[in-house]
Amino acid sequence: MPTTARTVSDVIRARYESLTRAERQLADRILENYPVSGLGSITTIAESAGVSTPTVARMVQKLGYKGYPEFQSHLHQELEATLSNPIAKHDRWASNAPGTHILNRFADAITGNLRDTLSDLDTRTFEGSAALLGDRSRSIYFVGGRITGALAEYFFTHMQVIRPKTTLISTNSSSWPQHVLNMNAGDVLVIFDIRRYEQEMATLAEAARANGVVIILFTDVWSSPVAKHAEHIFKMRIEAPSAWDSSVITLFVVEALIEAVQSSTWTETRERMNSLEGLFERTRLFRRPGRQPRFE
Repeated sequence: MPTTARTVSDVIRARYESLTRAERQLADRILENYPVSGLGSITTIAESAGVSTPTVARMVQKLGYKGYPEFQSHLHQELEATLSNPIAKHDRWASNAPGTHILNRFADAITGNLRDTLSDLDTRTFEGSAALLGDRSRSIYFVGGRITGALAEYFFTHMQVIRPKTTLISTNSSSWPQHVLNMNAGDVLVIFDIRRYEQEMATLAEAARANGVVIILFTDVWSSPVAKHAEHIFKMRIEAPSAWDSSVITLFVVEALIEAVQSSTWTETRERMNSLEGLFERTRLFRRPGRQPRFE
């Protein structure tokens, strides 16, 4: 039986190789417009995928569900979770909150999020992303939404010290076409998009991908629609005892990537950092007694 910590899409991908050709055809159809594509009747989904109704029944049982109703119930729960607004989230947490201090509740939730995220994170995704971000022949673009824009800016701020050819894209979608115009095949677009997904993000990703741009996506376990265009996908556990989703685990992975890129390109990065420290000293940006440090 699939665990509650895993989404239906996770289960499908984990067991994809064990499926028959017809079942893979069905799985591809479900993942194409996930999770909406799996919300119709068993007959509807079979016709949409061009397979038989028994094929649908066999596949969901192979995935570990008792039957199609249970399979679909999980999809409904995921969809409800992605649509939860802050008020609904707060009410749900408040009714189930244990009688401990909020700091303890947060610590428990975040620790669990970190454990579950790392257990599911494929190191090849991490290493592949770090290699792309460290490749100085590529231009790197960063973009986020209303809340996640702060994470995109944080990532960009560090990466522009480490390497050249970095651009922070405004959260204002009216500026995006000009940025896409400047993107070349092989460039990298880092997108942050968590639940209550922003519609324009998928449009941006599709346009960039059409230009040959490689997309790295930071999202949640329910997965942004941007995922269908992404080369590398980081799925974060974001639930917290709050009206708001947590960004702690996303920031953790971002900082680990920053260090990975910095270490792999340290010779060039050290030169840039020393030059930057010289500029800081000349402009007296920071109030530091004595000589500025040199990186060895």
